[in-house]
Amino acid sequence: MPGMTGIDLASEGGWPADRLDADYQPRGTISEARFAAEMASYRSTSEAMRAPFGRHFDLVYDRQSGQTLDLFGPEVLRDCPVFVFIHGGYWRALSKRDSAMMAGMLAGQGIATAVLDYQLAPGASLTEITRQVRAAVGFLWREGRGLGLDPQRIHVGGSSAGGHLAGAVLAGGWQAEAGLPEGVIASALPISGLFDLTPIAASAPQAWLSLSADDVAALSPIRNLPRRGAPITLAWAETDPAGFKRQSVAYAAAWAQAGFPARCLEVPGRNHFDILAELGDASTVLSRALIAQIGA
Repeated sequence: MPGMTGIDLASEGGWPADRLDADYQPRGTISEARFAAEMASYRSTSEAMRAPFGRHFDLVYDRQSGQTLDLFGPEVLRDCPVFVFIHGGYWRALSKRDSAMMAGMLAGQGIATAVLDYQLAPGASLTEITRQVRAAVGFLWREGRGLGLDPQRIHVGGSSAGGHLAGAVLAGGWQAEAGLPEGVIASALPISGLFDLTPIAASAPQAWLSLSADDVAALSPIRNLPRRGAPITLAWAETDPAGFKRQSVAYAAAWAQAGFPARCLEVPGRNHFDILAELGDASTVLSRALIAQIGA
């Protein structure tokens, strides 16, 4: 059923394949050369953060899978809020080494940054990837104090597939089993995220995700809203594909309809990939929104 926006994401699974590809393939919005340059920039910018702002590298957050995170922040970490950033790559590409572009900007505001690795599809199912990312939150909540973090101020964000995984962390129903408080997340910034997987299961990513109907129901954040919702900002790029914009608008509407604080933010002059460059500069609209939401 469409929500108050009139957007019915669940119906998109029946759309023609060519329309789904146009609406959910960000690579089609820029040239191959531009895409390669953006990926190189992710890596070089993130690498430049390691020496001045890196505090702990390759911390194992999930012993079951062996997955790790890197922690960045001010020179002295003492009860710092932490922004957990989850990389994109349609669940099958990129890593934490491509994902620390905001670390210096946030360190200047007294905020730590945790960037995660997770197993990539098709080597891991989306159910397992989701479990791993949630385990990272549990690790920071339990071990954060010893790392100089404030476990009461864990904020989460991610781009594209990482935006979906940020939504999966916000979703209800998993925290109690993990021994975490329902309100473990203080705020969220999903960027160009995916919140109803119905169209994804009917388009190209299904080739490496192999989602069942039960998977779509269990792993779509818009279908699994929590009882207690943190403030969120749903951001996207001006030239993002239409499907990503619809997903964010619909999720923000569902969040607000549930009585939780939600804000939408379109970033002008940016595409699906270079929008993350905004997070390197504290003066941009996206960085200002993040800093204000964290409230450091």
